Amino acid sequence: MSIDTLPAPVAARLRRPSWRDPRLVVGVVLVALSVALGSWAVSAASRTTPVWAAVGALTPGDVLTADTVRAVDVRLGTGADRYVPADEPLPEGLVVTRVIGDRELVARSALGDAESLDLRSVAVEVDGALSERVRKGAVVDVWFVPEPGVGADARTPQPRQVVASVLVEQVADAGTGLVVGSTTTLHVLVPSDQLPVLLAALGDDGTIDVVPVAGRAS
Repeated sequence: MSIDTLPAPVAARLRRPSWRDPRLVVGVVLVALSVALGSWAVSAASRTTPVWAAVGALTPGDVLTADTVRAVDVRLGTGADRYVPADEPLPEGLVVTRVIGDRELVARSALGDAESLDLRSVAVEVDGALSERVRKGAVVDVWFVPEPGVGADARTPQPRQVVASVLVEQVADAGTGLVVGSTTTLHVLVPSDQLPVLLAALGDDGTIDVVPVAGRAS
């Protein structure tokens, strides 16, 4: 057979895709899902939730009020349930059980019953200047310095630590109008089992010093 007698090749015709073609249906579904997922991700990323944030540091025993918290809108995603929502009334019958720093979001885990707190507020007067780190919510050690003895055999008084790592609930100095004189009055939260030793030191002859604990201030 010669080349001239071979049949001419026939060009294949492209057929228009049919809606019944499963490949076309799968492609359309994948595109639709991709668009929907992208829209959901953008919407979720931009969605904000109103929650309560502290106005100033809060210490154990504080109650959430309109003066101690303010509403803020934040992006929390799936973690929103961990915080107290600001679109609902403030919780009643609950108090702060740990330090909440200034502008910190109020977590549900930071609230509890007042009866669960084994802390007592004690006023401690301190002479002289205090460190700037001694403020509401700070963690401090309380020291007692006995008065010097008299006579030839008098010894230099040795300071001793009275209580360690207690929370400052309030600071009131002469400039606030809450106290009179040059002393500063601190209200510290002390566990009930440490009250006797602190109260004994406060009633003894000597002075009280307060030292902030490094790395433990709010």
